[in-house]
Amino acid sequence: MTTRTLLAGITVALCAAPLTMAQLPKSAKLFDQHCVTCHANVPGSAGPEAGVLRRLTPESIVAKLGSHGAVSALPPADKIAIAEYLSARSYTPDGLGQAAKMSNPCQSAAPISSISDAPAWNGWGVDPTNARFQSARSAGLPADRVSGLKLKWAFGFPAGSSLYGQPTVAAGRVFIGLNSGYVYSIDAASGCVYWSFQARSGVRNAISIGEIKGRGGSRFALYFGDVRANVYAIDATTGTLLWENRVDDNAAAGITGAPALYEGRLYVPVSSREEANGPNPLYPCCTFRGSVVALDAGTGKTIWKSYVIQQEPKATHKNSIGTQMYGPAGGAVWNTPTIDPKNKALYIGTGNTYTEPAAAGTDAIMALDLATGKHLWSVQDTLNDAWMACGEAWGTANCPREMGPDYDFGASPVLRTLPSGKRLLIAGQKSGMIWAHDPDQKGAVVWKTQIPENLALGEITFGGAADDQYAYFGVSSVGVAAVRLSNGERAWTTPIKAAGPRLGIGAALTVIPGAVFGGGYDGVVRALSTKDGELLWQFNMLQEFKTVNGVPAKGGSMGSAGPVIAGGTVFVPSGYTFGERGTPGNALLAFSPE
Repeated sequence: MTTRTLLAGITVALCAAPLTMAQLPKSAKLFDQHCVTCHANVPGSAGPEAGVLRRLTPESIVAKLGSHGAVSALPPADKIAIAEYLSARSYTPDGLGQAAKMSNPCQSAAPISSISDAPAWNGWGVDPTNARFQSARSAGLPADRVSGLKLKWAFGFPAGSSLYGQPTVAAGRVFIGLNSGYVYSIDAASGCVYWSFQARSGVRNAISIGEIKGRGGSRFALYFGDVRANVYAIDATTGTLLWENRVDDNAAAGITGAPALYEGRLYVPVSSREEANGPNPLYPCCTFRGSVVALDAGTGKTIWKSYVIQQEPKATHKNSIGTQMYGPAGGAVWNTPTIDPKNKALYIGTGNTYTEPAAAGTDAIMALDLATGKHLWSVQDTLNDAWMACGEAWGTANCPREMGPDYDFGASPVLRTLPSGKRLLIAGQKSGMIWAHDPDQKGAVVWKTQIPENLALGEITFGGAADDQYAYFGVSSVGVAAVRLSNGERAWTTPIKAAGPRLGIGAALTVIPGAVFGGGYDGVVRALSTKDGELLWQFNMLQEFKTVNGVPAKGGSMGSAGPVIAGGTVFVPSGYTFGERGTPGNALLAFSPE
């Protein structure tokens, strides 16, 4: 590694492992080799900083590289790789991903007049509790018919090599965002396509739909964020942009968890890739702080911003090669906020810190006031978790002297009420520990349950689901486990074996009366009995599909978003990858019983 080396930022998933030089993405190496001298991620570069370039689309970057000095001689594939690296979305030339270019446009597009007349799955967790529980009426899928699920239609996404977004179902339509930045409106019954919208960067969260006022003829809007921390509202009927707001100026900031829409406000969780950038000895580490930003849903204007770490980062020391270091930093919010109308609060799980000493508020379950963002309480479930993606690629000049275990809370806390009236926040941690906190007693720990025999990294990533008796979690090295809400005792465990270490169920689960659904890195989506974990149904998605829109499509792994169930149909996004894990894919699959 030369002294000029400075990687602009590597997009990593929540359970990242330290990278060696050989494991660095080709795109990162290309940027480092050809661009970093003039476009470093620090002030004083000869050209625009990498953070500025990341605001450009990959198409515009490729166009600029075509006449950009020596770089213009690079092969087209290398230019595209650099552009995708900077923009964090797929290169889609000539509007390849546009709905207008697809073979199955919907013949009519009546304005959406109601989002309550038809069964719906709105946002990440279907309701503000984030329990991912769909009622029997809304699901329209009795447990005794789950075994008869058959593929109804498949939709292929152009220029898509991975699929991180979770479908939202409302008004008889399916809305979904992709790593290409495209958002689509698709007919839930037939799979015909209404429209497409392209965000500045990749969209990897669930979309929320709600009424919007003061926007002319626009009655309902879709709300979502992208991986460059831009938040959008677009017209639900036409896909027209209504407003846009970049909620964090840190170059590494992004939106991973879905913004939560509640009573005219959008509560946006802000995450970061800085723990991947930070180990580079030339990177002035670290300045990002996780936050929640409250926006006016009608205008997009910021109402308040509340940081997980309340102390602002300040200069601390210089590392061994003279780069200025900062702190405290970290506490990314990877998950969708959980709303509690009774306490007028929202709850989040927070990530690890990047700098020593580990800051208060990290690896915690935290409550914020809905009106003001004020910290109401915080319980730090793992202490001293200062962690970055340190490894052979960068050395240890910026790394914590004592590396923590990297036990973020990636999953949204689940708010449930027991028959006794007692309420609990159920939170799964990456360690495999499941915690129950009391939201009415300043987050006091009620019980905790360890699912694997030993704490391990990446066990519970994007969350579970809960009904009125059990909480269900996919645990990477174990399978699926059900624990009793009342005391945390394990009710049953169904082993799920997949190739490779900790490659089981990392995606969120979904539950309906009698059945819990989940997809795995092995590319199989399954339904298990909530009573005893017995397998009710499974479908192997690792295959090619004939699609309703004529786009070639393959199924792949599931690693973040879970299945969505509404109106008798199960919608499954297929094709999540993480580093070398998982199988890519570009298909949305719809299943219904025979």
